[in-house]
Amino acid sequence: MNLSRRNLLGVAAAAPLAAFLPEVASGAGRVHASKTKLTPRERIQQMHLPNVPLVTQEGRQVHFYDDLVKNKIVTVNFFYTHCDEICPLVTANLVKVQKLLGDRMGKDVFMHSITLKPEDDTPDQIRKYAESYHVKPGWTFYTGKSEDIERLRKGLGFTYPEPAIDKDKTQHIGNIRYGNERLTVWAACPGMARPETIVESVSWMFDRD
Repeated sequence: MNLSRRNLLGVAAAAPLAAFLPEVASGAGRVHASKTKLTPRERIQQMHLPNVPLVTQEGRQVHFYDDLVKNKIVTVNFFYTHCDEICPLVTANLVKVQKLLGDRMGKDVFMHSITLKPEDDTPDQIRKYAESYHVKPGWTFYTGKSEDIERLRKGLGFTYPEPAIDKDKTQHIGNIRYGNERLTVWAACPGMARPETIVESVSWMFDRD
């Protein structure tokens, strides 16, 4: 595995989830001193993978941790349907990623895209958006309550240190978070990286499983 290359891919990723990775990915199984006796996996879930409710493009109610990421290999990114800058570019790039993953989609890996503007993006709206890109099974789009999505966005580390920029949805981070939840292995890469490179990075999670 070329660690320098992988680290380079994740440079643009925000810190919160990644900051916890060295401890849990090392296999040391250590937890910082705490009054609670949580495993590293439980700490990551509590701090970064909130079990917030979401709604799929088909109108189905789900919970982020229990239904979407627990015991799974996943990718997660954020978008909104009327974005005319990074969103369409990343979505189109992920279509290529999905094609390259082939029959592993929906079986070995699941892709999740969550709107940043739930006040505008209804289930019907995100369904039409997904259909416009001919998205295949294994890749699902979500909306929900603003406060829940904001909690999820911050937990996953899709943030800017500057508050004014962080509040501006037009400047949101076009990264992809990917991980193997069961093994507490997480990383990130730019959403506009070469599709083959993204697939290689995600496939590394298969190797670890």
